[in-house]
Amino acid sequence: MAERITSPFGAKTTAREVAQGHDLSGRTAIVTGAATGIGVETARALALAGAEVIIAARKPELGEEVANQINEEVGSKRVSFGMLDLSSLEAVRHFANRWGERPIDLLINNAGVMASPLMRTADGFEMQFGTNHLGHFLLSVLLAPNLVAGAKASGKRSRLVSLSSIGHRRSGVNFDDPNYESRPYEKWEAYGQAKTANSLFAVGFEQRFKDQGVNANAVMPGGIMTPLQRHLPIEEQKALGWIDDDGNVRDGFKTTEQGASTSVWAAVGNELEGVGGLYLEDCNQAVPWTKEHSWVGVMPHALDPEAADRLWDYSIKVTGA
Repeated sequence: MAERITSPFGAKTTAREVAQGHDLSGRTAIVTGAATGIGVETARALALAGAEVIIAARKPELGEEVANQINEEVGSKRVSFGMLDLSSLEAVRHFANRWGERPIDLLINNAGVMASPLMRTADGFEMQFGTNHLGHFLLSVLLAPNLVAGAKASGKRSRLVSLSSIGHRRSGVNFDDPNYESRPYEKWEAYGQAKTANSLFAVGFEQRFKDQGVNANAVMPGGIMTPLQRHLPIEEQKALGWIDDDGNVRDGFKTTEQGASTSVWAAVGNELEGVGGLYLEDCNQAVPWTKEHSWVGVMPHALDPEAADRLWDYSIKVTGA
């Protein structure tokens, strides 16, 4: 790789530590899925740094509660809730239409589904691929003019952050049957495919919008216990080694504050100014994946520009973007 981009931060750095010293006054950020988990801490850190933050999520009661809580901590009304269901292309279009022409500086595609049983979105896509990738793809393409406008208005480059996962190692994108219409469904393979798609999307978005003032990077947040595990029985989490027999989370897992830090670094880090198409981890550019260190690093298929172009063309076709 070219000279690896690093920061003074690491795996245990918190989101607010990354944001400290940055002035985001006058800048607007949308964080999807920020009603729970690391999205909450991403929204909090950005708001504490001065940004106007929109929590785009599908649970109004939770989203409003989080917004009110952060506003109370910040001491002003910087955070608001916007209804967004990424499992429905119609709902995504409705969100974008309501948003209108207002500029956006930061779009954090944080929401996700993990290891769900076979379910389908409102449009018939496999739930993990349809929500994690296709919903975010349509949202981002519809809001791309707003990100370009944000860069022009502020004089600073806008940024898109796409949350991937070490789970990408489980599968590339199966272009012959991405929605499991003819092949047997396997929940972890499907999650891997979706997370590879999230990384490839950042590569594709960067190529198409870097010359218009917008950069895009993928982020691996790390292992964090959040509602993302809602589809996993306790017995399976024990078998995976995530928790012990007493229910204690194993060493190596991050807090939600630590899990949000790489997303925030991708959004504000000076080291990433004008840089895109990367996979970031622990507040640094990720190293290549190896068998010896299988829980960190990025595999080549998640950054393959040809696969990114193929995924982009497919996504345009099926979403009608």
